[in-house]
Amino acid sequence: MTEPNFYEQVYAVVRCIPSGNVTSYGRIAKMLGAPNAARAVGYALRALKDRQGDPDYADVPWQRVVNSQGRISIVNREYGAQLQAKLLGEEGVVVSEDLQINLDRYLWSGLHWLELDDIITGP
Repeated sequence: MTEPNFYEQVYAVVRCIPSGNVTSYGRIAKMLGAPNAARAVGYALRALKDRQGDPDYADVPWQRVVNSQGRISIVNREYGAQLQAKLLGEEGVVVSEDLQINLDRYLWSGLHWLELDDIITGP
């Protein structure tokens, strides 16, 4: 059995974030058992740019991932912070002018450990 690579694990978790919710790069890293890999989660989402047009990755809702303070990362240049704010707004997430999101209201609670086990170890 082949273990899914980290990027694919990130995409699997991000696909589970419900519309109208957000989570952080660090929370995804922790869910995947790599608590110091928040940047790697960001790199995985940035790599989606190279997969535009690939139907296997069209359903990854990258816009639902923000930094640990609930802010859209300004370094999100590939897709653009304003596009991310627009997409979140279309899902009902209120984004302030300074790109802040109220985590008390919109933070996704995450996956149950059994669901994570399936993602980490594969089918």
